[in-house]
Amino acid sequence: MLSILLRMGGYAPDKARKSYITSTIKIWRLPMRGKINWQTYPLLPLVAIILVSGCQSSYNFKVDAINNPEIASEELKSYTIVSSNAEISESDLEFKEAAEYVRTALSSKGYYEAPDVEHADMIIDISYGVGEPQIDFKTYSNPVYATRGGGYSTVATPVVDGKGNVTYVTTTVYHPPRVEMVGIEEKIVPITTYEKFLRLTSRDNREIDESEGPVQVWSIYVKNKDESDDLRKYLPLMAAASVPHIGENTESQTEVKLKEKDDLVGFVKEGM
Repeated sequence: MLSILLRMGGYAPDKARKSYITSTIKIWRLPMRGKINWQTYPLLPLVAIILVSGCQSSYNFKVDAINNPEIASEELKSYTIVSSNAEISESDLEFKEAAEYVRTALSSKGYYEAPDVEHADMIIDISYGVGEPQIDFKTYSNPVYATRGGGYSTVATPVVDGKGNVTYVTTTVYHPPRVEMVGIEEKIVPITTYEKFLRLTSRDNREIDESEGPVQVWSIYVKNKDESDDLRKYLPLMAAASVPHIGENTESQTEVKLKEKDDLVGFVKEGM
């Protein structure tokens, strides 16, 4: 069945792969005869799909964006980037990499970098980081299978000879056992998680009130919480998650799901 699915997908396995697939099918066919009962073997279509198409990891982000309705933000186009974290220098290599992702994200909204701070309409503050490890709990659901039936039975078959006499021939028939899913087992296990974040804050740089400082134009906060503490890997993903909401007002946290091969992620990684 798996080899049929592969051919339907236009994939012609080579000899080595064909040998592996054949041996896999033999293992699956041991307890079965005739047609496959998909209720009995509910995971086989899923396994076939995974083997044929592969799988990509998806990442979930929470995005919270707000803007200042009193400022005509569409008039602000040029910017300069600064670090809002006193512990992260703008000459830091990681900051420069993060700033490049942010520049690309901002370009999708028509923003461009000014030659210097005096000619910038906005100051874009960037901060990012990863939190301390936390212990969370995750529930895993696994199917539970049981073997049922099987054994031997005796069947008497009538046989009529040429004189019309009826005799019975006894035959022993073997019935293979069947494997069925009988339930779901749930396990709750502790996992270590890390929260990563990226915050972008835009401030009006045109007319600054020295007593109050620059007025905030918009702000966007992106975070992700999972088992990875690889901040560098997640910076372009968080920048990509921010793109649809830069300068907007989400009114509450909104969820964004991305995959590494998404066009938006590729756009941010490629840079300007």
